[in-house]
Amino acid sequence: MLTERQELILKTIINDFTQTHDPVGSKTVMNQLPIKVSSATIRNEMAILEDKGLIEKTHLSSGRVPSSEGYRYYLDNLVEPLQISSSVYKKIINQLDQPFHQVNDIVQEAVKILSDLTNYTAFAEGPENSDLTITGFRIVPLFSRQIMAILGTSDGDVHDQVYNLPNNIHGDDIERAVRMINDELVGKTLDQVTPGFLKKTLGKKLKAAHVSELIDLVEDVISDAASEQMYVDGQINLLNNISLSDVSNLRSLYEMIEHNDLMSRLLDREQNSKSDRYPVRVSLGSELSNDLLKDYSLLTAEYSVGTHGKGIIALLGPDNMPYSQVIGLLEYFRNELSKKLLDYYGRFK
Repeated sequence: MLTERQELILKTIINDFTQTHDPVGSKTVMNQLPIKVSSATIRNEMAILEDKGLIEKTHLSSGRVPSSEGYRYYLDNLVEPLQISSSVYKKIINQLDQPFHQVNDIVQEAVKILSDLTNYTAFAEGPENSDLTITGFRIVPLFSRQIMAILGTSDGDVHDQVYNLPNNIHGDDIERAVRMINDELVGKTLDQVTPGFLKKTLGKKLKAAHVSELIDLVEDVISDAASEQMYVDGQINLLNNISLSDVSNLRSLYEMIEHNDLMSRLLDREQNSKSDRYPVRVSLGSELSNDLLKDYSLLTAEYSVGTHGKGIIALLGPDNMPYSQVIGLLEYFRNELSKKLLDYYGRFK
């Protein structure tokens, strides 16, 4: 552990560096410290911090910048989330105060707000949906052998997917199957409608020539409705943290972010891997498993929607971001998102 004075100096260096992005010298620290300390003493303390690996030189100047270990110490022991400003508060409230018609719309708007406020890339996983009940199932003809399967759930959401029908399935068969599916599935929760349940109930009633294709179709739509949805906004902001020498990595980074399963696993792992002092978890690039993220930090926060489950919101930004501000924003935002979703679900009681 550091002494109180060393902690003050480290905190001052980090706060100044996140604002200016320039190495911080002893005179700058002396002018910003809340206590009176000589420049010589500060230089000695900075030398100790450097020996401990918490700050480092980037070139021949006398200034120092925080190291990954310095940021980790700061995040674990010193960071103090800031309260959001009234202008940010009003923007969040105004943009969430809309007549949303689906949970997806609320969560998608949430990541847009977060990205706009921070100029970082924002992510969100929607709350788990396994306890929702099925309210209806429809199939709509599109072109030739193409159809759209539509599933309604008790939270007012509509889930749809497009399929190409095999040649041995005809319109009359589909209509009979839809009536049968509604008779068997409406009122059931999504987690009750397992592949085994579908084969046991529908397999006995649908024609053998068609049963496997139709069961696969229904199973696919229900699996999509029950899965945690991933939402992303602000991918263009990745350019803000890319140097000319790293442009070749940008395509790979974009592909990783657009890969929903990969990002979902990353968010879940980072959210559950630490027990920070605050509900917002911070993972530095050096702690992340993917080398593409070495110059970034990932902030994750869990939000709860009562009996409707939990979700995750996250921000991916530069490792020298103003953590106290961003942590304060994410802490407030997760609570507002929870309130908005609880209000939405309350309409269906």
